[in-house]
Amino acid sequence: MQNTMRANRPIRVALTSLHLLFIFVLLICSHFTVKAANIPAPTSAPEVASDVRVECNSDDIVVRINTRSGRFNGMVYPRGLSKNSSCMGEWVQRPAPIKYNLPLRGCNTMSTELDDGGIEYFNTIVVQPHLKLVTNQGRGFHIRCRYNTRNNTITNDSLKVDLMAADPITALAPMPGCSMKIFSGDPTEKEVAENVKIGDPLTLVITLDEQDTFGIRVTDCLVRDGLGWGEQKLINDEGCPLDAEIMGRFQYSDDKTKASVHFQAHKFPYTASVYYQCNVKLCVKADGGCEISPPNCGGNRLRRQASGGASPADPSEGTPATIEVYSGLYVNEANELAKASLEEGSVFSEKTPDDAICISQRSFAIGICIAGLILMLCVIAAIVCLLARRRSKKIPSNPGSSIYSGPYTNTAYSHSS
Repeated sequence: MQNTMRANRPIRVALTSLHLLFIFVLLICSHFTVKAANIPAPTSAPEVASDVRVECNSDDIVVRINTRSGRFNGMVYPRGLSKNSSCMGEWVQRPAPIKYNLPLRGCNTMSTELDDGGIEYFNTIVVQPHLKLVTNQGRGFHIRCRYNTRNNTITNDSLKVDLMAADPITALAPMPGCSMKIFSGDPTEKEVAENVKIGDPLTLVITLDEQDTFGIRVTDCLVRDGLGWGEQKLINDEGCPLDAEIMGRFQYSDDKTKASVHFQAHKFPYTASVYYQCNVKLCVKADGGCEISPPNCGGNRLRRQASGGASPADPSEGTPATIEVYSGLYVNEANELAKASLEEGSVFSEKTPDDAICISQRSFAIGICIAGLILMLCVIAAIVCLLARRRSKKIPSNPGSSIYSGPYTNTAYSHSS
């Protein structure tokens, strides 16, 4: 009896282990099932904006945001500038619609030229229904405004056209279009720079429409942060560079309608948006009026001015007509282009190791349950095999059998008769 109990002990241990394993698998499956069942269903996001209207002005874009409840409590800011108070607006239980002003030359507002000669300004604003936290309940709106910059005229006493012989001389002529573009690398490739990193080669090109009357001279160039916090002057009022390591001297075309300068991308330490602004002074090509383009930035020019020599800006010669041009782009740190901020709602990707395996929580729970069931089946199969072997050993052997079986002949004592 004791031998039988001792022989059945492995079977009882196996059955007990199988029972405990089965209970463990059931607990894991039930845990994940209850956890998934207790996840609250996603509720509708708080009302952020039911109607957004845009008004395009000469200096800014006015965005009016309305809600169904008639009140707004939260903040509005350009994407990427949630930490900047100068571009962020806050409203505490204010009646809707609220009005948010977006400047054309700041707060991440950028511009691009259209095929018809116009300019389109664009930006992305974020409307958050919370005053202090940036949540996933905010909504983003892409704002666009288009402007027509053609069909303008200029009137200036200094533009002395031969057709005008009366005194005082008043020149009335169609205003040529003037634009500034910033290209990545060689401008002949026509790749407009929009999002670059520090140190990338750029080319700033200022172009006047092709005509035979006017030429240009570029002066008073500076770079701004677009937030009203900082600016740096690059070209002085004579058209000469102030720091050649940041931006050198402009190179002019033969017809004096195009000026370009090569430089490396730079930025302010606290923002990625940079805005370049230059004054373009028009000159009349007739009678050598554009001989000052390009300017002489050597020491002789300074000595002539110090000795009282007449300068192009002498009031006796009239004030030259000036066109203000500007353009902007995003300049990032070297390691910022590979990652995007969740706060900005940008789409991003992250490189994972080649041997990494990503699996959801639900799939992991299902995999655990399946592995447990397979393990239980293996234990059951092992128990069945063990029982089969024990049963085969218990079959009694033949009692009449002996070691000797069959006839035996000893050839040593055999003899032939």
